[in-house]
Amino acid sequence: MAKKKLSELSYSELVAQRNELKRKYMDLRFQMVIGHVDNPMQKRSMRREIATLNTYIRQKEIAGLDK
Repeated sequence: MAKKKLSELSYSELVAQRNELKRKYMDLRFQMVIGHVDNPMQKRSMRREIATLNTYIRQKEIAGLDK
């Protein structure tokens, strides 16, 4: 997702999106153990997306918009 769009999302939307990505990341990890992954670089990109979401979530918390 584009960074411009992420900054426009509300706090609850960011948290929901992070939780969804974390679930997908766990599924991907299990698939890697089994050995059925087409793109191993997908794991890295998902980790980075989660980190970006965490950054935006923290910025909203600091700004007091986490209600």
